[in-house]
Amino acid sequence: MSALALLQLVSPALPVGAFSYSEGLEVLIQAGLLTDEASLEDWLTAELERGALRLEAAALSLLRADLQLWTRLGDEAALNRVLDLDGWLLSTREAVEMRAQQRQMGGSLLQLMADMDHDLPHPAKLAWPGAWAWAALVLAVSETEMVEGYLYGWTANQLSAAVRLVPLGPTRAQVLQQRLLPRIAEQARLLQEQDPRQLWSGGVGASLAQLAHAELYSRLFRS
Repeated sequence: MSALALLQLVSPALPVGAFSYSEGLEVLIQAGLLTDEASLEDWLTAELERGALRLEAAALSLLRADLQLWTRLGDEAALNRVLDLDGWLLSTREAVEMRAQQRQMGGSLLQLMADMDHDLPHPAKLAWPGAWAWAALVLAVSETEMVEGYLYGWTANQLSAAVRLVPLGPTRAQVLQQRLLPRIAEQARLLQEQDPRQLWSGGVGASLAQLAHAELYSRLFRS
């Protein structure tokens, strides 16, 4: 059953608005830095291995464990740890558009869980990583699948944006997604037991692209 729940969470039909964000990809493509399948693969690989995404993926198990303590045992200290870590992850995103994206998608996912009778016991505003950890907990998705799904969903959303921006058809996007599966699984395995605050992020290029997105004269995406 957890596998089916994971499929629902990574579905492009999930009503969280992920399709409307490029996370700086639009800037890089307009600047001519990403022009084809090969350069896109290099970019996605670099983000999976060195980007800020890694910090969020590494935080999922900690967020999930404390959400479980809070909701099942009423541990207020656990809730404070969740809010602190979720807020810290949000602060690692330099661009205003990225922070707005994380808040919007997190709020939408929490609302979806509430509509599915899995609402938080008390209102708490969580950004995307915290909301994803909550969804995985209540839908009984395993910890490994939770981290893999987070990385897979990010990759799929980036490829969806690239199909609309790069000379890259949907078939080639799926071929590229398949080639990245071993790397996604490897990163999920490495990050699952890591402390996100002890990791580093080398995603400076992504951060600069995300900051520059607000200055684009013409754009399709919200980030």
